[in-house]
Amino acid sequence: TWRDLDEEHLRLSICKNMTSVGYEVTIGEPKTNKGCRNIPLDPGTLATLQALREQHIEEMRLWRREGDVESEFVFCRENGEPYHPDLISQSFERAVKASKQPRIRLHDLRHTHATLALQAGVHPKIVQERLGHANISITLDTYSHVIPAMEEEAAAKVAALFMPSDPHE
Repeated sequence: TWRDLDEEHLRLSICKNMTSVGYEVTIGEPKTNKGCRNIPLDPGTLATLQALREQHIEEMRLWRREGDVESEFVFCRENGEPYHPDLISQSFERAVKASKQPRIRLHDLRHTHATLALQAGVHPKIVQERLGHANISITLDTYSHVIPAMEEEAAAKVAALFMPSDPHE
């Protein structure tokens, strides 16, 4: 929701999730019972969210009908009601198919984010916290395919501390 966005500190609080079982939507607590987790945002993502909010305000102004309410949801219909999670997944699948790229599920973006973060050298503990995993072993077990390259890079970095790069030194 918009109130979960802290624009001043560039953070997004994840305090609830929306799920669909048998097309019935429920809003509840995230799987881990750790309460809210705060995710740092980059300035570009914040700017995108701010533009989305401005667009939504304008749409609400243009489409205002009896019974419409200001929406607390970031992603919602013109009347302020949230999109059904299945609609989002189906829209994503259509976009992937139209792109003629290999099939990927919406949830796979989460895995891609984690893999790229680990490959970029982001500490696994940070990746764990961003994903909301209850403990680091879940993160490391799930993304262990990234670890061998990281281990080789770590070995080279530690060796460089003790051995000069120029053999003539």
